Amino acid sequence: MADIELSISLEKVCFIIAKAREFEAKDVVTIPDEASNPSDDRMIEVLEDRPSEDAVLQELRSIIGDMSEDEQIDLVALAWLGRGDAGAEGWEELRSEAARAHNPRTASYLLAMPLLPTYLQDGLAELGLSCEEFEQDSL
Repeated sequence: MADIELSISLEKVCFIIAKAREFEAKDVVTIPDEASNPSDDRMIEVLEDRPSEDAVLQELRSIIGDMSEDEQIDLVALAWLGRGDAGAEGWEELRSEAARAHNPRTASYLLAMPLLPTYLQDGLAELGLSCEEFEQDSL
C-alpha cells in the first residue's frame, strides 16, 4: 500500500526496531552482587536487563521522546497495525485513534510492549514496507 505516507521515516522506524531487538535480547538479572569483578563473571551482566541503567533503553526513550508528535503517532499506529488491531485499509482510523490517545508517555507505552519490534516490522509489512534495505546497509 504505497499510497500511505508516513510522518516518520522508514530509516527511523527500522533503527527503532533494531534497537528494540537489542533491548528485547536482554536477560533477567542473575548476578545481584554488583561488587563482583566483571571478568570473574565472564561479563555476563551486559546481557542482563537492568532498566534503571540500560543504555539501549535510555537511547530508545530519548529517540522516541525527541520525535515530533506526528512521528510518535505514526509509530504507535504502526505498532497497533502490526499487532493486528486493523489491516492496512484501517490505517487512517488507527492513526486517528493514536492521535486521540497521544500523550507525553509515548516512549514508555511503546517500550512496555513485549513484542514491539515484531509489531513494528509487521506493521510496516502490512503497508508494503520493509527494513530489508536498512538491515543490509547497516551490516
